[in-house]
Order: sequence, then structure tokens, then C-alpha cells
Amino acid sequence: MDLGLRDKVAIITGGTVGIGLAVAEGLAAEGANLVLVARDHDRIDAEASRIADKYGILVHGVAADVATAEGCNSVISGAQKAFGGADILINNAGTGSNETIQEATDEKWQYYWDLHVMAAVRLARGIVPQMKKRGGGVVLHNASICAVQPLWYEPIYNTTKSALMMFSKTLSTEVVGDNIRVNCINPGLILTPDWVKTAKQLAGEGGYQAHLQGVADEYATMKRFGTPEELAHFFVFLCSDKATYSTGSTYFVDGGMLKTI
Repeated sequence: MDLGLRDKVAIITGGTVGIGLAVAEGLAAEGANLVLVARDHDRIDAEASRIADKYGILVHGVAADVATAEGCNSVISGAQKAFGGADILINNAGTGSNETIQEATDEKWQYYWDLHVMAAVRLARGIVPQMKKRGGGVVLHNASICAVQPLWYEPIYNTTKSALMMFSKTLSTEVVGDNIRVNCINPGLILTPDWVKTAKQLAGEGGYQAHLQGVADEYATMKRFGTPEELAHFFVFLCSDKATYSTGSTYFVDGGMLKTI
């Protein structure tokens, strides 16, 4: 099936590891050119070169911290200089938190607000005008099931991901007349390197797999973690011309973790 993505330009923040990397490869497999964004310059160079060679596409790397205004400006200008703008924006950069409301500092709250919310706001301000000039586009926000079903140990993550979900809905109504579709994806348990790292810290090299299975047994009806590639398939579909009537929605890809209807 041709998804109509060949020669489109896609920006993926947090694009060199985990979910972001899987989405990048999924889009590359459909012939899209990429702007890969991450903080680690060496990792960007390595992944950009590997993906370009593997899929025969163009990949431009931008080393930037999208939790800052300067980093977002680098992404915006990088897409413009490399490709004349972007057709797709994947706001994926983010990370979990661990705190209590009573103990978390203002600085920690602000950091996650900048990373999960303001990055999406700032990039929308800069990339949406590029999309308008190109005749339309797609913006996808990677939020979390925690946006609506919070985990007790990460109130900052829960709150900022919920705000990102509302921002996605609000942006969709503002740009729908410009042929720009905006949607949000709320993943459940996805087996990223962060999950593996945390499990090894908690249960050790010999026990981390059992720990992860225990988490899946407790939270996911399917009793397993999803893979980044499984989630990436959904992202790619929503970017495609097979999803042209979809905007302003939030989709759960969670193995049955959501407990409400």
C-alpha cells in the first residue's frame, strides 16, 4: 500500500532512540526525508547516516534541546535551510519523572513544562507557517496514557502530558482550514531503552525481565509491552494520505491498559 509519504519532509524530535527512532525508520521506509532532532550530536550523525544509507533518503540532523527556545529555533531554521520547510512534525521528545507534589521544586515543574508543552508550542509557531506554504501538513503529539490515567509516582509527567493532549486538540481547531491535521497519540507500555534501564536499576541484570513482565501483567490487558515499531506503525498511518479525515483526535495505543471508555 502506497501511503503517499514519498519525498515528504518529517521532523522527529527525540528521533535517535526508542519511539522516535522507530517512527523515523517507519517514515523513511515510506520514502519520507527526515529532520532528526536530539541533543547528542554524535548519535544524530550516526543514525542520520545509517538511515539515509539503509532507505536511500535524505536525512538532516539537528543537535538541539527542544526544552529551550533556542533549541526549537534551531529545528525550525534547520528544516527551512535543509528542505525549504517541513510537511510533518512529530513532537516526540520527552521523559518520565519521579517525585511527589509536596517535594518537587518549581524548577523541575518548569523543565518538564518546557520539554513536553512549550516545545510543541514553539515548534508549532515556526513549522505551521512552513506547512501552510507547502499546502498543508500533519502534526502528531506523542503524549501518554498517563495524560488521562495517571501513575502515582510521576505527577509532573502526568500533568504536562495532559496539557500536551489539550494543546493538540486546540491547535487542530486553529489550523484545520489550512489543510493541516493535528492528532495526539497516547501510548501505554512501550519497551523503550528507558524502561529497560529503569528495570535493571530496580531488579538487576538477572531480574529485570521478570520485573518488566510484572509491570505488564499488572497494567496491560495483553500482558506484554508493545514494541516501538508497533507504535510507529500507527504514527506512520496518521501521517499518511490514508488518514485524511482524522484531526483533533487522541488515539490510545496501549494494549488494553486504559480502564475507561
